[in-house]
Amino acid sequence: MTRYDHAPSLGDMVGHTILADNEDTREDILKNTVLSIAAFSLSVLVMSGAAQAQANKRYTIALIPGLTTDAFYITMRKGAEAAAKTVGADLVFQGAPEFNPVQQAPVLDAVIARKPDAILIAPTDKTQLVQPLKKAADAGIPVITVDTFIGTGNYQTGSGDADFPLSYIASDNVQGGKAAGRALAKAIGDKGKVYIANVKPGVSTTDQREEGFKEEMKGHAGIQVLQTQFNDDDANKAASQEQSVYARNPDLAGVFGTNLFSALGAASGVKQGGQSGKVKVVGFDAPTSIIDDIKLGLVDAVIAQHPAEIGYYGVISAYAHLTGQSIPVSIGTGFTEMDKSNIDKPEVARFIYQN
Repeated sequence: MTRYDHAPSLGDMVGHTILADNEDTREDILKNTVLSIAAFSLSVLVMSGAAQAQANKRYTIALIPGLTTDAFYITMRKGAEAAAKTVGADLVFQGAPEFNPVQQAPVLDAVIARKPDAILIAPTDKTQLVQPLKKAADAGIPVITVDTFIGTGNYQTGSGDADFPLSYIASDNVQGGKAAGRALAKAIGDKGKVYIANVKPGVSTTDQREEGFKEEMKGHAGIQVLQTQFNDDDANKAASQEQSVYARNPDLAGVFGTNLFSALGAASGVKQGGQSGKVKVVGFDAPTSIIDDIKLGLVDAVIAQHPAEIGYYGVISAYAHLTGQSIPVSIGTGFTEMDKSNIDKPEVARFIYQN
């Protein structure tokens, strides 16, 4: 097992020791652990009052994912459904087939028209979804963002146009980017050229993963980070970009794919170009579609989020607010590093996303 596969998650906090390589990492883990403890305390409070509140009203909570067909959001939905069952709420799951603000905005409008008691949403753009979400807040519907955020993600500050959501619940994507940087540095022997395969600017999560990766690389003097390649969430484009970067840099050593299709595309480019074993790939997210690539060595490691926890605490937080309790403005969930050495271990494999 790697030294960072028990990053702060509520499920792993009890009975396990969190190991870190340096003081800064320990401080970051401690910060997220405190948030997880806050989330745990919140859930305990909710459970204690659930029976009485349920007798008075059955709430409807809507979950709008980034897209409906992705294993990450499917797993998030299952966590949300478990929480809704626990507190006696109804969950509405409605989204667009693509991660696109133009497609998500009308879905949001349709959900607002149904007048749910609260909305959980993974905004597909941190600026373009501000005004559409403001419609929900103006209609008196509490908004909580999950996985992604609007504005800066700092809510309830009393300033700015995007501080109205009650809470942001997600993995710490900056720390996830740093973990990916450490994994790639290890895979390439701490030297060589690497680049980031990203989706597009303006997506809060992948922006932060790139930020964290670059921050980590400042501590690796032997590694040169080349220009980021944006693939519009198209694996074929990511594969073509990998081959183009390699053609310009035949000494390329590694690629960090900030999401599933970026990593899968980069791995495909490596395979098609006959670079297997020479160019290492580290990705983010862990659906079943990437597990074979890990076992075959096409992808060296992935940073898996815990989407079920995000969905669970999203519903718990919404329910707590609706029943008159205060909630944290942010809740951090964990992530787990997976590679060929640990992917078959039950304590790691349980974080593979569900279809």
